[in-house]
Amino acid sequence: MSKFGKVGVLLGGHSAEREVSINSGNAVMAALLRQGVDAHPFDPAAQDLAALAAQGFDRVMISLHGRFGEDGTVQGALDLMNIPYTGSGVMASALAMDKWRTKLLWQAAGVPTPDYALLDEHTDFDAVVARLGLPIFVKPAREGSSIGMSKVTKAEDLRAAWEKAVEFDALVLAEKFIEGGEYTCAILGEKALPMIRLIPKKAFYDFEAKYLRDDTEYRVPCGLSAELESSIQRMAKKAFDVLGCRGWARLDVMLDANDKPYFLEANTSPGMTDHSLVPMAAKAAGMTFDELVLAILEQASVG
Repeated sequence: MSKFGKVGVLLGGHSAEREVSINSGNAVMAALLRQGVDAHPFDPAAQDLAALAAQGFDRVMISLHGRFGEDGTVQGALDLMNIPYTGSGVMASALAMDKWRTKLLWQAAGVPTPDYALLDEHTDFDAVVARLGLPIFVKPAREGSSIGMSKVTKAEDLRAAWEKAVEFDALVLAEKFIEGGEYTCAILGEKALPMIRLIPKKAFYDFEAKYLRDDTEYRVPCGLSAELESSIQRMAKKAFDVLGCRGWARLDVMLDANDKPYFLEANTSPGMTDHSLVPMAAKAAGMTFDELVLAILEQASVG
């Protein structure tokens, strides 16, 4: 494993997803050490990022989630230091972190995504309900892990949902609810991994369902026909490419009653915890967790 040199694992950070990032980073660290990689944890909240260059890291595995780690900021700093890193570059990371601008690009490229409205203090909330119908999902546009997200089932609750979301981001989306199955499709390099169907026992797949509960059901194989799964995987790769992503990512998708897919968002630094979806998909493709980590690390690059 000497070909990788000294590897830094970025974890923790400053975002609202800090604890999830620490769990992901620790799992990645353990996998690298098991395989003889000279890996070291690096928390940007505890050390100045310039120390990465001073400490002589040859490449970096990004296990940061959310702002200041998944949004292009760290990627730009690593580009300036000429340190290869995993995942997408500055532009794709910034775009994918912004659910509104992701939607704009996908709509222009013909990638189906649910209808939406932007919310602020001047919004006519009744008009939004009239256009999108109920339920409506309200979410901060630039947060992950369903932080600040609400499912609105009554028109009078929409403003309160916006008030909750705006605590995390001034840019807030109201998104049309797609009645149907919830799936995820991971991309690794040029290949789509087997899709997973998510069946939460709560109203929707929120932070608690993702990380704290053990009763969420994950189906892989996902139960779709091979033809339909292959079609959605091709569309997922297109959605990945439209944003300019590289290395790996996870795309979340809903299927309506007619099996039409609607893409919700792209995650360019997905979780790697014991509840995380990309390791599940990789396992279904015949890869161990350790093999997945190395496959991601091998694709580290700059620019």
